[in-house]
Amino acid sequence: SPTVLPKTLLVATTNPGKLKEYQEMFADLGVTWKSLADVGLDGHEVAETGETFRDNALLKAVAYAHQSGLPTLADDSGLVVDALHGAPGVYSARYAPTAPERNTKLLLALEGVPPEQRSARFVCVIACVFPHGVTILSEGNLEGQIGFAPRGSNGFGYDPVVVLADGRTVAELPPAEKNQISHRGQALIKLRPLLECLFR
Repeated sequence: SPTVLPKTLLVATTNPGKLKEYQEMFADLGVTWKSLADVGLDGHEVAETGETFRDNALLKAVAYAHQSGLPTLADDSGLVVDALHGAPGVYSARYAPTAPERNTKLLLALEGVPPEQRSARFVCVIACVFPHGVTILSEGNLEGQIGFAPRGSNGFGYDPVVVLADGRTVAELPPAEKNQISHRGQALIKLRPLLECLFR
């Protein structure tokens, strides 16, 4: 007989904004979304010791699926700068203590690097791990260039220093537009048909 999957999915996050994003994106799937706080796991940090975004997403998804007994979605994301050999990469959140300091450090690291060598991309990998062993992976990218100064007041993190093909920084995009083209948005769009197969 076919396995009946529980229609409850855990999102490995303590960020209510992220949970809301999943709820909105997959509203028609009839899935109940839970955060780590909802299942009492918000105090359980999983060390992100992986060398790639994929490693870290899987580490988190596997750990929380095991602890909760629920299918679990976890993501890892960051900024990859070609002139810095892929840095800050998996260390994006730890590159400096605060977002403004991270942006300043990045701009200093690229001092004197011409525009054509400042290519970069945001990468997001989402892992969905089911307790019975099925694993789904989805990746999204947002290509850009590192600018020469921060611009824009929307978004967060490195958004003010990543310039898109049309000349705007990610922080200058209206939120709805950013969600459509962002690395997370792309990864979610690719994840959708895979989840539909399992939950429809």
